Amino acid sequence: MKKASDSSSKTFFRLMKYVGKARYLMLGVLLFALVGNTLLMIAPRLVGEAIDLILPGHAGSLLVMLGWIALCYIGGSLLTWLTSICANLVANRTVRELRNDLFQKLGKLPIPYFDAHSRGDILSRFSNDIDAISDGLNQGIVQLVSGVLTVLLCLVFMLSLNPFVTLVAVFVTPLCFLVGFAITRYGSRRFREQSRVLGRLNGYAEELITGQQTLKAFSYEGRSFDRFREINAELYECGYRAQFASALVNPSTRFVTNTAYVLVGVFGILAVLKGSLDIGGIASFLTYTTQFSKPFNEITAITMQLQLAMASARRVFSVLDEEEQEPEPADAADLRDARGAVSFSHVQFAYTPERPLISDFNLKVEPGTTVAIVGPTGAGKTTLVNLLMRFYEVDGGTIEVDGRGLVTLTRDSLRRSFGMVLQETWLFAGTVRENLAYGRPEATDEEIEAAAKAAHAHSFIRRLPEGYNTRITEDGGNLSQGQKQLLTIAR
Repeated sequence: MKKASDSSSKTFFRLMKYVGKARYLMLGVLLFALVGNTLLMIAPRLVGEAIDLILPGHAGSLLVMLGWIALCYIGGSLLTWLTSICANLVANRTVRELRNDLFQKLGKLPIPYFDAHSRGDILSRFSNDIDAISDGLNQGIVQLVSGVLTVLLCLVFMLSLNPFVTLVAVFVTPLCFLVGFAITRYGSRRFREQSRVLGRLNGYAEELITGQQTLKAFSYEGRSFDRFREINAELYECGYRAQFASALVNPSTRFVTNTAYVLVGVFGILAVLKGSLDIGGIASFLTYTTQFSKPFNEITAITMQLQLAMASARRVFSVLDEEEQEPEPADAADLRDARGAVSFSHVQFAYTPERPLISDFNLKVEPGTTVAIVGPTGAGKTTLVNLLMRFYEVDGGTIEVDGRGLVTLTRDSLRRSFGMVLQETWLFAGTVRENLAYGRPEATDEEIEAAAKAAHAHSFIRRLPEGYNTRITEDGGNLSQGQKQLLTIAR
């Protein structure tokens, strides 16, 4: 439990560092909230004085007082609106920074990370988790800042009216915070579980959408629905418990604050009978009691968004904390005009330490020769290519190109020296020309057409509606499998 609490506090302060990057906007939030809440707190005091002025002969003073009350409420409402605007800008900029950092992090992660995590779960962190953080910040910043200021200002004004009655409100009202905290601790675990299961659900849905043809070819629709229903039912159970905890907080805290309201009224009447408080003071005190408890109720009312935001932030930060691919040496050289001499010397490799895949492998390929690597499924054919491209690092031995070790070369120059066609074709939404020039955006039209002719793709490209300017849908959905393979080879 202590470890989970430490993790939550660490996540919170880390998120606050992102919020702090918009320091000038946060300063605006604090300034507008301070002045606006002060005006809104002065108004109840003036209302109490106005009530005492409801006597014959005080009409002029009463109208002046009503004017000041109107100005306080109008000014306070305007500044509250400005506070919300600044807080929304802070939340949006924070989310922008998180998305930028998350996207940049994905570019630095090694291939094994993507092999071990489903694409749907990664996308869920980009979309659902980031949106949950945005919702939590949009509501949480205003509530927290305004809430703290409201509580402090209410204490000041109540003490100026009657210290004894103030103690009654102060003693009872914080009980709602303790009640809310106890329920929130239960709900936080449920929200973390909800975020995790939602990632699984998105991952499974993404797999089914991507593999629709295979799904239908094997008549797997019924079983896939059963599996989806199982995960969805688990998500429902997690969401139900989380929502139940969240829904329980607000009525529980309101019960406590209503009790405080009644007690303040009773003790306020006793203070009037003793002559230490006037009638208008009771009206002001009741208003301040409501305002004093309001932040507790509002913060507990958005517990769901705050807990979900923290759970989502933890998932986002877990990606940002992943170990990046091994950095290149400072003296790494570029591979230029490669001749094609490749050698594997006593190479050892395993995807998992307990299951060695390659042990003491040796291979030498001379420039200009053609070598076919043949073997049963799982023998390591693709793995050799992954090692050669440095998608994975060898556990032992060395790999050299033109007599130079791969670790002494930059990854960028090494991979640009190879032409690679994966078993699974991949094309992005864009024109044929853009897809072919993916690795060399500066390529000329003549070079693009020459590559297409060499891959025997030029003829079918010419028959497309707009030739090389024909737009391809995502993953080449409007092309045949053979056409996609030819474009991949030409690329």
